[in-house]
Amino acid sequence: MLLTHARTEAMLTLRNGEQVLLTLLIPLALLVGLTLVPIVSLPDPRVDEVTPRIFALAIMSSAFTGQAIALGFDRRYGVLRRLAATALPRWLLVAGRVVGGLAVVVIQIVLLAVVAAIMGWSPDAVGLLWTVVLILLGALAFGALGVLLGGALKAEVVLAVANIVWFILLLAGGIMVPASSMPGVLGDLVALLPSGALAEGLHGALVSGAPGWQPFLVLVLWGAAASALATRTTKLT
Repeated sequence: MLLTHARTEAMLTLRNGEQVLLTLLIPLALLVGLTLVPIVSLPDPRVDEVTPRIFALAIMSSAFTGQAIALGFDRRYGVLRRLAATALPRWLLVAGRVVGGLAVVVIQIVLLAVVAAIMGWSPDAVGLLWTVVLILLGALAFGALGVLLGGALKAEVVLAVANIVWFILLLAGGIMVPASSMPGVLGDLVALLPSGALAEGLHGALVSGAPGWQPFLVLVLWGAAASALATRTTKLT
């Protein structure tokens, strides 16, 4: 039952044109564009600097923005209420969405990694192990935030807020502009955001093999807090 539900959730996401644009095409375009075009000053090789941050963007796009919008409209059209009336228990409804979301994240990362490798990406071998843990924690943290947003507000509000938050975090949340390059307290605050923590952690793991402990702690705390709030605020309709 879990695998069937998860497969259905993943396929619905991959068949949605807007979701594919958000989760796959935009990250791919940014990966290629920022690597080949020197819009932003980066150390060489550029692909090594760009790839970890695009990984973070892809995870945020799928687990947070895509999850929030899908959940909001599922509630609007009564999908969750109908599923809750079937033989699927409540925990399996949540677990199926989580596993389906993780499957989409895996597809994203594999495709982005293949394209990056073609352009000369050479990650730190030891850091790949830390990268797997960071991807899992990042997907769970952003997924919990997506459920928190999509499970409490009206679908139209969720659509607007999710896209605005995605855009803000892309530009000022530590993804496009590293938190370490921001002045003083601002950089410290951005590093405490899930986007900044994930981007800095992946960059540290894949470039130097040493992500540090802070990204892991930040992602765990965001995930735990969002999950606790989501269990109290999420509505079926």
